[in-house]
Amino acid sequence: MTSQLANAIRFLSADAVQQANSGHPGAPMGMADMAEVLWHQFLRHNPANPHFVNRDRFVLSNGHASMLIYSLLHLTGYNVSIEDLKNFRQWHSKTPGHPEYGYTDGVETTTGPLGQGIANAVGMALAEYLLAKEFNRDGFPIVDHYTYVFLGDGCLMEGISHEVASLAGTLGLGKLICLYDDNNISIDGKIDNWFSENVPERFESYGWHVVGGVDGHDQAAIKAAIEQAQQVTDKPSMICCKTLIGKGAATKEGSHKTHGAPLGAEEIEATRKALGWNYGAFEVPQDVYDAWNAKEAGAELEQGWTELFFNYSQQYPELAAEFERRQQGELPEGFDAHIQAALQDICSKAEKIATRKASQNAIEVLAAVLPELVGGSADLTPSNLTDWKASVSVTRDNGGNYIHYGVREFGMSAIMNGMNLHGGVRPFGGTFLMFSEYARNALRMAALMKTNTLFVYTHDSIGLGEDGPTHQPVEQIATLRMIPNMKVWRPCDTAESLVAWSEAVKAKTSPACLIFSRQNLLFVARDEATVANIAKGGYVLQAAAGDAQAVILATGSEVELALNAQAALAEQGIHVNVVSMPCTNVFDAQDKAYQSSVLPKGLPRVAVEAGVTDFWRKYVGLDGAVVGIDHFGESAPAEILFKEFGFTTENVVNAVKSVL
Repeated sequence: MTSQLANAIRFLSADAVQQANSGHPGAPMGMADMAEVLWHQFLRHNPANPHFVNRDRFVLSNGHASMLIYSLLHLTGYNVSIEDLKNFRQWHSKTPGHPEYGYTDGVETTTGPLGQGIANAVGMALAEYLLAKEFNRDGFPIVDHYTYVFLGDGCLMEGISHEVASLAGTLGLGKLICLYDDNNISIDGKIDNWFSENVPERFESYGWHVVGGVDGHDQAAIKAAIEQAQQVTDKPSMICCKTLIGKGAATKEGSHKTHGAPLGAEEIEATRKALGWNYGAFEVPQDVYDAWNAKEAGAELEQGWTELFFNYSQQYPELAAEFERRQQGELPEGFDAHIQAALQDICSKAEKIATRKASQNAIEVLAAVLPELVGGSADLTPSNLTDWKASVSVTRDNGGNYIHYGVREFGMSAIMNGMNLHGGVRPFGGTFLMFSEYARNALRMAALMKTNTLFVYTHDSIGLGEDGPTHQPVEQIATLRMIPNMKVWRPCDTAESLVAWSEAVKAKTSPACLIFSRQNLLFVARDEATVANIAKGGYVLQAAAGDAQAVILATGSEVELALNAQAALAEQGIHVNVVSMPCTNVFDAQDKAYQSSVLPKGLPRVAVEAGVTDFWRKYVGLDGAVVGIDHFGESAPAEILFKEFGFTTENVVNAVKSVL
């Protein structure tokens, strides 16, 4: 006998998929009993305030089951109407095909790419753990909530689930509770021939608390499992719920045919009769609405926390003020002045150092005023230089501000997205630029969700030398720049490195890739106005001594080469401007007047960057020239590679002459 509360989820899901003529009814129907127990008996939230600070987080990792969460949000009282459900998967609706952060109140993260939801959830649980360690005081648990996850077989097949589950177990994230929809079905059918591992033993080996063999349609068993999980505070929990996909469907229950297609009008009507649901499409009786409504309980929950926080603020006013600032995502007062003072100091020192070291210096500057910074690296801290003097390693027993992610580039990136979405912390993490490839989909998700996640990439070109083409990025910078809403910074010296960091931190609604060199780079002297223009993404770094006849554009380590070519050309009576373009994305957002002042119409252009050349055609045109590399690198010292691959003063001089 199925519950009418669960049946409301089943039929809203089936009706919405049927009306849209696309979608996934099977998973919402199969997980409806799990959802009723969690949302009706455990989940602490306030539908009237989806951003209530101490709410439990719920992540639907198997995001194709989106009608499950839309139904729950509607039933419990969020700003999701029955009309929104009728517009499932339609243009500009609040109910897109997969849950999207920012579209629908109550959706904590965008899910759909399988495995990333559980990864985001690990980040949320990690943020909760760190903030609780930092802000909670005896009698004042102002940060005290769970992160719950629904996930399916597909999520557990994805490699990222191994990365993040392993780390979550190592860190003992006891506030993370996952419910596994073990229905033995994926798109191709029964999964026995391609997914046969012992999931409970797998998670036990990660150091998780596991509750196996739970009947996913027995609400008493599900409740007991969640209660048991809540009692285990030193391990994340995995509750393995055996379910039937399409549970309740008259003839298709348990069939993969319910996974990604409408049930059909006849099947839905037969299912209504079979389950005793005597209501029409999108019709829910008032008594079911009343039972689901969570507004009153949510208001009481938030009021209780508000009173707790008021008392906390009386006893710990400085901590309370800092907590509120972070929750609002605001930078501290005097942030810009602090950066400007540090920038002046940097310019006075004029150090010739690798920009990865300049990045570390910038982190020191930021960490002095941003205690919410949480750094990390995918097992490359000594190479990425992502730690700082006051950084403290995060462990299962102590909070901190630096995470050793291990060799888990994809997991690191998706975990940082989850931390960012949770709020209260500002995560960044590093690896070699080449290994951004492992993490690419998490970068795309950060840009899609408009999170301010910061991805640090060092060893940015063939300049890393002897490690060879497997580690030498060629096409990566160009393709990262092509991700919509991603800011890609490749600074040329210490000044540009600090500006890149500060501008990336200030960009609330976009993530950034901060790209740094292994090798030492020349510091370039600038006047005050030129320094100010760095933040515009592209600027005239050094103007021609006479009337400019051409423009050389460059980034990163190639800026020094452009300056050398400018000097050589001047000796031959040819005058050129050198433009440094540390962030093409930001430059492209400037007004046309400024862009034209940097790249005047009619002046021939040459671009120089140790990467693929096609990207630069948008700036130099078909008549311009690009000094780049359209093939893989080689294993050799950096200076040999730059010479052999044409990154020489002579070659840039000849390129300029070719366009005059």
